[in-house]
Amino acid sequence: MFTGIVEEIGKVSFIRPDRLAVKASKALADVELGVSIAVNGTCLTVTDFTADSFSVGLQPETLRRTNLGFLKVGDEVNLERALKLGGRLGGHLVQGHIDDTGKIVSIRQEQKSKLMTVSVPHPLMRYMGVKGFIAVDGLSLTIAEMGADSFTVSLVEFTQNVTTIAKKKVGDVVNLEVDIIAKYVESLAGRSGESITFDFLQEHGFVRN
Repeated sequence: MFTGIVEEIGKVSFIRPDRLAVKASKALADVELGVSIAVNGTCLTVTDFTADSFSVGLQPETLRRTNLGFLKVGDEVNLERALKLGGRLGGHLVQGHIDDTGKIVSIRQEQKSKLMTVSVPHPLMRYMGVKGFIAVDGLSLTIAEMGADSFTVSLVEFTQNVTTIAKKKVGDVVNLEVDIIAKYVESLAGRSGESITFDFLQEHGFVRN
């Protein structure tokens, strides 16, 4: 489990269809074989490490679902170690299980922030709403606007400085993970045959008066 708060930017040092190696520093502070590290929001298992890098295995399903297959040696990636039980949850609960990818359709400046609009595969839209959470390349972001098949997030100056997001361009593909709570709500509603209403959310403890 992760929080969507990127700890550092790593750099790809090796990649092939079944393996990825990334140069890092903070992510290696307490690294062990078998631990999980989120790379661009994708939960991956460390299979080897050195003093300045770690390696993870890549599966065909991972490459189908994410943008990792587009990476090249020298590319920068967002890194986050798994959440420690009892640690601060600065973003939101992120599993590192990418649902699909989206494509950046526009980026516009708004004072020191940037508004980035991302097109979304239609099946994911039902999990999104204004002021709801979305993880984009591993970043926990709040949805500011919704379109028919897109969402817009506001990127504050700090986020631009400490992640790879500021280097993204229109047309770039990004990893998307929708809010896990939205999935649970849908699952509960499906089992009970009820529609998702405010009363339903309140009854199941998702909202309070």
